[in-house]
Amino acid sequence: MKIIYNNIIPVKGFTAINLFGLVFVRRKGIVTPEVINHEQIHLAQMKELLFIGFYVFYIIEWLVKLLKYGKKSYFNISFEREAYLNDTNLQYLSNRKRYSFLKFL
Repeated sequence: MKIIYNNIIPVKGFTAINLFGLVFVRRKGIVTPEVINHEQIHLAQMKELLFIGFYVFYIIEWLVKLLKYGKKSYFNISFEREAYLNDTNLQYLSNRKRYSFLKFL
């Protein structure tokens, strides 16, 4: 997973964003092992859904959750719930079962 430091993405308030396996970080952003693990969890999810499927599913779920949770919709997306709940467990990916994000729907 390649990390790209820049001044544009992600939007302010976020540390990193994973786009097709490339992790974008603001120039002054601090990339901790937990941030890397979080983005690697997303990469595993992307691979399971052949990348495009991940983004389609992500956007649809975000729109549905937006109606229910409003501004908190991002934190209720199954992909984010799995990643946030496990980003401090640096061994998570070695034990993770395929399609584990489904249990967070």
